[in-house]
Amino acid sequence: MGQPLRNYLDEQTKGYLNGGNKKWIFHDISSQNVSSGLISFTLAMTGPALMILQAAEAGQFTSQQTINWIFSVYFFGGLFGIILPLLFRQPITGAHSMTGVAFLVTVTPYVSYQQLIGGYMISGLLILLIGVSGLFTKIIKWVPKEVIAAMLAGLVTNYVVQIVTSVKTLPIVGALALISYFIATRFSKRIPAVMITVIVAFITLILGEDLTISLNSGLSFSFPTIQMPEFTWAGLITIALPLALLILSNDVAAGIGALESSSYKPPIRKIVSLSGLFSIIASFFGGQSANIAGMMTAICSESTAGEKSKRYIASVVSGILTILFGIFAWKVVPFIQALPQAFVSMLAGFSLIGVLVSSLQLGFSGNSYRLSALFAFIIALSNVTFFHISAPILGLIIGAIIAMTVEK
Repeated sequence: MGQPLRNYLDEQTKGYLNGGNKKWIFHDISSQNVSSGLISFTLAMTGPALMILQAAEAGQFTSQQTINWIFSVYFFGGLFGIILPLLFRQPITGAHSMTGVAFLVTVTPYVSYQQLIGGYMISGLLILLIGVSGLFTKIIKWVPKEVIAAMLAGLVTNYVVQIVTSVKTLPIVGALALISYFIATRFSKRIPAVMITVIVAFITLILGEDLTISLNSGLSFSFPTIQMPEFTWAGLITIALPLALLILSNDVAAGIGALESSSYKPPIRKIVSLSGLFSIIASFFGGQSANIAGMMTAICSESTAGEKSKRYIASVVSGILTILFGIFAWKVVPFIQALPQAFVSMLAGFSLIGVLVSSLQLGFSGNSYRLSALFAFIIALSNVTFFHISAPILGLIIGAIIAMTVEK
């Protein structure tokens, strides 16, 4: 067993372990990949955290249960986002499923807490089995890169469009953010325009808006504890299956699509399998998942994150901050609750402009798969859902079918 394990590690960490004496990880740190990691982390700490509090309140969770949930998804999601980038030297960013939490907001009032935990565990097991079987790898290989890029563009467009509505809601903050973005794009070479925009937006918001920050969020620190599950057929059908599909379609497919669009060759089977494994671990502490994060991976793998070989640092930075947020979330939550939703949407939109541009270029620059890419784009943009299968995965399926039949 010793030699096969040694061979496996040598293969997976080639260029990292072998080149360790020549090139340390600290030499790969740059302002671009660090700032992209910070921007990626802002997506995890804002909207998803608020959704967890909303779902916990709807389910009448105790303070201990809520802390367990926040800790588990951010701690193990961040750990995922540190281990995998260092192991594969790719910007595989970890967090938890935001769409999964949005789904659970509608579920928590109607099932018991123990059934939720059981559903989380089964969901993670399903993802693990799909990854180990290689089924997801085969499906992804059927889909042209143009279709994957177009799907990602459709998914990202929904976020970028929110810049317009957010500027209308917060005109001063939005106007200064736009101006700073365009100026930074024109003149800033070392610091990404998005990072400057985020700083300007935060300063303007703090100085110009009346933020009411409650010092008592109702949460207090306590050590996370193991949660006991209850396995039922209802939990399998109403929680596990939909949650697994949401994670695979909105997070795993989008994350792998982002890596493919940036010309990486991601270890698809291992990413899916480890997403399932980490989700199972998180479920023991009350979390619904810990997996590759689609939007965050898109930010860390995009060209603004610096040299391609060094972009994995962005995911590591994001992972470290995500872990810290999970540990100290009970202190940070009051500040997050005070941020206007329009401001959070604005930050997400600015963060994903570069991803949208590069995805559109890759999806529609060629002549081979324009029709299939177009349908993948508009289906992902539509945000429709059939049988708990989300728009992005529908876009991939239909786009792949068109590519293999009409445009082959």
